[in-house]
Amino acid sequence: MFSDKQKPMESFGGQPNRIEKNTVIKGDISSQADFRIDGKLEGNVKTSGKVVIGKDGLIKGKVECVNADIEGNFNGELYVSELLALKSSAKIEGTVNVSKLAVEPGATFNASCTMGKGTVSNSAPHKLQSNKINEPAKVS
Repeated sequence: MFSDKQKPMESFGGQPNRIEKNTVIKGDISSQADFRIDGKLEGNVKTSGKVVIGKDGLIKGKVECVNADIEGNFNGELYVSELLALKSSAKIEGTVNVSKLAVEPGATFNASCTMGKGTVSNSAPHKLQSNKINEPAKVS
């Protein structure tokens, strides 16, 4: 039943992190792994993985990640180096800097958006001029 052999500790580099529903965190988070937020976070998130904001999730702050899936609420600065996917229940406000954007009808996107390869250093930003995703957006 009990063994003298200890199991080796698993590396957390690939393990996803999670903030559960009814949890509120104030502060900054840095991680090498994916992150899922179903609770509320007031602060900054920086990861070399994916950030998922669940339907009941909320982030107020700055997020830097490779990919992001958003079903819940985001308010702040969002930097996604690859794909940002907005589900129909997503509500985004603030500034978005992304390489690729996928949006389901019904999502609310009230943000200035810069898109394209090398978005952080992109010299010609594009701004979406529509408040609702189900309305056509004009790119200027």
